This record gives sequence, C-alpha cells and structure tokens, in this order.
Amino acid sequence: MSTVQTAGAAGVLERVRGSRLLWPLVALVALIAANAARNPGFLSIRLQDGHLYGSLVDILKNGAPTLLIALGMTLVIATRGIDLSVGAVAAIAGAVTCTTIVGSSDPTSPAAALTGIGLALALCLVLGLWNGFLVSLLGIQPIIATLVLMTAGRGIAMLITDGQIITVRNDFYREIGAGFLLFPISILIALAALVAVALVTRRTALGLLIESVGINPEASRLAGLRSRTIIWTVYVFAALCAGVAGLMISSNVSAADANSAGLWIEMDAILAVVIGGSSLAGGKYSLSGTLVGALIIQTLTTTVYSMGIAPEVTLVFKALVVIAVCLLQAPKVRERFRRRRRSQDPTSPSSPSTSGSLAPEEDSPAPTAHEPAGDAASDSKQKVAQS
Repeated sequence: MSTVQTAGAAGVLERVRGSRLLWPLVALVALIAANAARNPGFLSIRLQDGHLYGSLVDILKNGAPTLLIALGMTLVIATRGIDLSVGAVAAIAGAVTCTTIVGSSDPTSPAAALTGIGLALALCLVLGLWNGFLVSLLGIQPIIATLVLMTAGRGIAMLITDGQIITVRNDFYREIGAGFLLFPISILIALAALVAVALVTRRTALGLLIESVGINPEASRLAGLRSRTIIWTVYVFAALCAGVAGLMISSNVSAADANSAGLWIEMDAILAVVIGGSSLAGGKYSLSGTLVGALIIQTLTTTVYSMGIAPEVTLVFKALVVIAVCLLQAPKVRERFRRRRRSQDPTSPSSPSTSGSLAPEEDSPAPTAHEPAGDAASDSKQKVAQS
C-alpha cells in the first residue's frame, strides 16, 4: 500500500514539475514574498466602510484592465495573430464616453453615462470588425494590420477630445473603475469576463475551433471550419475587452487622457499571455496562465513603484522577469532540467543500474554455441531481405 502511495505521490510531483504554471506561480509568490519582507503590512487587508483595502486589493484592482485585455489577446494569439491596437482602442473608448457625458444636457445623470458607454462599445465593435476584416479577408499580417490602428487610434482619440484632458463628474460612471461591492467593481468585471470566456471555450466547441485554426489554418479550412469567421470573432472580442478596460481606466480617474490612457498596455497584455504559457505560434492557450501572468505584471509594477524607482525603469524590470520566466518555460531548458534530474536520480529508469541494457532482450534470443553471433546476425538480415 505504501508503495502505491509513493508511486502516486511521485506521479503527482512529476505532473506539477511539468506544468507550465509552475514557474509563473513561483515567480508570483517570490514577488509577493519580497514585498512582504520589505513591508510587513503588504499582506494585510482591512475592511473599512464595507470596502476591502490593502496592497493585494490594489494589485487586483489596478491589474483588472490588463487582465481583461489579456483575455482577448489570449484568443487572438491562439489563432496565430496579435493585436497591437488594444491600447489605442482603450483610449478611444474613454475619450468617447467622457466627451459624450460632458456634451449631454445633464452630465451627472446615469443616462448620460450609459449613452456614452453604449457609443464607446459600439465604436470598439466597429474597430474590432476593421481589424478582423484586414486580417481574415484581406490576408494582411496581424502585426501590420493592427499596427495601423495602433498608430491612428491615438490620433482619433486626440481628435475626439480636441487634444485636451476631458474631466467628468458622474458618480454612476465612476463606479465602474473606482466603485466597490466589498471588492472593487473592476475586479468583479474582469473575473466575470474570465469565467464567461472559460465556460464558452471549454464547454462548447469554440475553444477547439480556435486551437485548430491556430495550429493549422489551411487544414481547418479544408476540414470545413469557417476560419475567417473565427478569426474575425476573436478580433472583435479583443476590441470589446479593450473598450471595457478603457472605461475602467477612464472612470477610475473620472477623466479621458488620449495621450496616456492605455499606453503600453498592449505590451503588458502580450507579456501576460506569454508568461502564462501560451505560445505566440498559436494553438494551445491557457486562460489560467493568462490570469497568473497579468498578476505578475501588476505585482512587478507595484513593487517598482513602492521602491521609489522611476516609472521608466519598470519596463526594464518587466523585461528581466519575462526573460527569466520564458527561459524556464522553454522546451529545451525544461528538457535539460529533466535530464539533469534523471542523471542525479539513481532510481531513474534511464540509470544504467536499472535500465537492463546489459541483459538480452526476450524477443531476440541470444545465439547458441553452434551459431556464432555474426552468423546469426547475417542470417537475420538475409531473411529480412528475402521477405
């Protein structure tokens, strides 16, 4: 019984070691532990006025837009694509909403906020359709197609706001990014989107269709799958996620800044997807890995800010962490780790003492005393040649 339990524990340990989430989780725990060692109150969470406050809550709240955009980016990357325009789309969403609220007859009413939100999401839908049209129908490379909107999107946001920071005073709109229902509302929105995407992609055939398109688009098309429709759908979804994230960013500060809103958030989203174990080559993807990756990015940002380091240096720290995690996830590096563990483990099946390489195989009996080894080998070769 103990032998069976030991074998089962060894199997579980081997699966944990081979999991793509192992090293991202280790990196996340290491970052949190480093912050806790530097600041003993880092892990503390307090309840005040019905709201939860603390550094961990702030990480979740500030990382919600990145997580939301990374969800859409995960599905886009799974189809062998990439979307560089999500940051610009987020800025456009905030600009449209705030401009609509300010230009309404009653800027403080919920109706003005709902109208602005509806117009912003509708425009994001159109922008997603545009990206999908360029990629799926015209066959333009995704990085080029979305780079067009990434460049022009900031200009569109500047035109909408006339190059100014639009400030609003609307309590209903502010609740999206700064409101609380025990937890920050932005966290609840991002988690609801994560659960919805997980259910749709795992409980229906959509997830398999996305993976098949990413693994081999031509074979998927020949098999009867509507590859263009699937690609179009993921780009529209990514744009909608970027639009909602833009609403979070804008409502959190009750203002729309076309220059800085969502700046470089597309890079954070891509890094979150890669850290989470999804391949940029398309195919297999991991939503749970994307969640861990987004938390790593935001925790790293919070760590750099708390240390008093210039914000520009954050990009360098992110690059170092990403390089380390990606190296640990690389197939060649993981294979070298496995070989080293096997060579150090005397009970490994590949060990010379237990491999049985010196014993004769049962399917190929050893030659007898009247039949030399060389003659036996030549006879077997002749039989194979005759057959």
